[in-house]
Parts: sequence; structure tokens; C-alpha cells
Amino acid sequence: MKVANIADFKNNLSRFISLVESGEEIEIRKRNIPVARVIPIQKTRKNKTVLGCGRDSVKIYGDLTEPFIPLEDWNMLVQNNENSS
Repeated sequence: MKVANIADFKNNLSRFISLVESGEEIEIRKRNIPVARVIPIQKTRKNKTVLGCGRDSVKIYGDLTEPFIPLEDWNMLVQNNENSS
């Protein structure tokens, strides 16, 4: 890890940024007391998911078009909402 005082960091910013881009960490000090650390950003990996890779990996044992709650309860909820308006 490289160490730089604030004035040195400010005067040589381009050089220090180049070091960070190459993977180096830089500790910035004020009167030899550490105050900050400049570290490189982790490079994001490209998404390699293939469309359709999960096909046939799930089984559904019901009708997805059926309501989750019974129809009688649904009507009760609709009536309650109309009364509270």
C-alpha cells in the first residue's frame, strides 16, 4: 500500500489515480495520521445467464388462474372497501 500526505496526493493526483487503476491502494495522511484510503473499485463481471437455462426446473401443481382466496371472502373484502369509502 502506498502512503501519501494530502499535499503530495493533491500535487500528483493523476499519478496516484493511475496507481489505483492498476490495483494499488493509497493511504492518505494528514500530518502523518491516516485519514482516508483510496481503493480500486471491483470490476463487475458480465452476466453469463443464458435465456431459458431454467426451463423445466419447476413443477406447478395447481391452477395459476384460480384466486388465492375463496370467492366468498373476496366479495366480502370488496363490500368492506365500498363501505369505508
